[in-house]
Amino acid sequence: MYKFILYLLVVPLCVFAIDSIDINRIFKKNKPQQARIFYVLFIFALSYLIVNFISDFVGVIN
Repeated sequence: MYKFILYLLVVPLCVFAIDSIDINRIFKKNKPQQARIFYVLFIFALSYLIVNFISDFVGVIN
């Protein structure tokens, strides 16, 4: 249950952090849909890594 709460806290934080990157420069012109899909997948992947890191870190402490 605590991982779900962590996800609720980490996903908006990742969106806030990744929003400052201009991802459209990386992709070809006239490909905004692919850039959006990458954006969403990158946020989920980063959130997964952060939540698992926090979970493992707290598990080691206990």
